[in-house]
Amino acid sequence: MKKHILFIVENNSVPQDIRVWNEAQAAKEFGYEVSVICPKCGKNSPWYEKLDGISIYRHFRPVEASGKLVFLIEYGNAIIWELLLSLFIFIKKPFHIIHSANPPDHVFIIALFYRFLGVKYIFDQHDICPENYLAKFARKDIFYKLMLRMEKLNFKIADIAITTNESYRKIAITRGGKNTADVFVVRNGPNLSKVIFMEPNKKLKEGFDYLIAYVGVIGNQEGIDNLLRAIQYIVYQKNLHNIRFIVIGTGPHWWNMVQLSREMNLEKYVHFTGYIPYRDFYEILATADVCVNPEHQNEFTNRSTMLKIMDYMVMGKPIVMFETIEGKVTACESAVCITDNNDIDFAEAIIALLNDSERRKKMGEIGRKRVDEKLNWDKQKVNLKRAYDHLENMER
Repeated sequence: MKKHILFIVENNSVPQDIRVWNEAQAAKEFGYEVSVICPKCGKNSPWYEKLDGISIYRHFRPVEASGKLVFLIEYGNAIIWELLLSLFIFIKKPFHIIHSANPPDHVFIIALFYRFLGVKYIFDQHDICPENYLAKFARKDIFYKLMLRMEKLNFKIADIAITTNESYRKIAITRGGKNTADVFVVRNGPNLSKVIFMEPNKKLKEGFDYLIAYVGVIGNQEGIDNLLRAIQYIVYQKNLHNIRFIVIGTGPHWWNMVQLSREMNLEKYVHFTGYIPYRDFYEILATADVCVNPEHQNEFTNRSTMLKIMDYMVMGKPIVMFETIEGKVTACESAVCITDNNDIDFAEAIIALLNDSERRKKMGEIGRKRVDEKLNWDKQKVNLKRAYDHLENMER
């Protein structure tokens, strides 16, 4: 009889959450029966759906978190739905493993309940929540301490842990107290079979000579304000008016950044796409001359691997970003790294790259080669299989 694995994710829907969807599909490929609990994505998102043989149960999410009180409402709502839906699924067909994806770090509560029924627990740490909280609110208050405690409990209750990079693995071992043999690194590698490789479309430049692209969530810690300050310097201090900037994505601070762009008189040069289909996303990246990650270095970004970096690399694009430990590990020589969180230096690096087409080409080739040889999902799911096999051996 096939073993049944239940994925629980709160901060994104499925299949929109690419990592969770890749993991769920891999688990099915490994021979598991797979179910997923996640929030709905929009009003028309179905409550239940079966995609590629995977059962997806979606719950209502009242609001996307942006402040502390709203976080409590969102996560309180999530844990109620996750418990109810998991009970429904378990009665329908008992699951043997819970594979949770953070943030937030509350699924240990559900896992603890099912531990008494013999269910194993995998804690898949996508984000380090205490450091993410610091990046958003800049204080080590009671909520920060609560997140540290919740993280610790997740590691304590988890049979094994999965992390996205070596920095997170060190946290799992030191701060989380996990045995080194029970922590596995599964990076956020792009699934090359799902990437849409497009030809550049010069029309996207709308008459400008160059196109700079950003992709990602538009939140208060993603550094879009840093990017806008760099653009303002390029346009009004360096008097360069031949560069178009496209910001791909949406999020809780999207409108604030649009307004800030207008206040800085950058409407002519910056286009905010909001949510767009993957085909359009890949076409923009294929056309871009340079891609950027404007998040300043801090305790969170320094240890985190940003998905956008590999999106840029798989399309063979040179990158400008602020220097972080894991950013350098991922991008290597495919990126120019700014060491001191200086937005002017960030702007100057963009200008320098635009003036050196050969360097841009070489950097892009380095990034694409790293994805092909080391970072793509086919390479990463081998580690996921090792993690599942280790869990199975622990059960014997």
